[in-house]
Amino acid sequence: MRLLGRDLVEAFSQKHPDSRSALRSWMQIVESADFRHFVELKNTFGAADQVKPHTVFDISGNKYRIIARVHYQFQTVVVEEVLTHKDYDKGKWRR
Repeated sequence: MRLLGRDLVEAFSQKHPDSRSALRSWMQIVESADFRHFVELKNTFGAADQVKPHTVFDISGNKYRIIARVHYQFQTVVVEEVLTHKDYDKGKWRR
């Protein structure tokens, strides 16, 4: 899949160095995949959830969250935000 928003992921990993390896792993998996629908994505990322219109990925054992839009038809993942669990729980990303 094509990954858009890599710059957001990289910027977050600079602020939170302990997230770096998990985020890089997530990016590598996404870029090498060709998910056709959410069930296939969920088989790879068991802790991913659909919060329409977003897909929320748990990273580092739920310590971090990636908020993205997955366009299966266009084979694209668009990262909108990368958050700590605490910031995710505030819910501002939903607006």
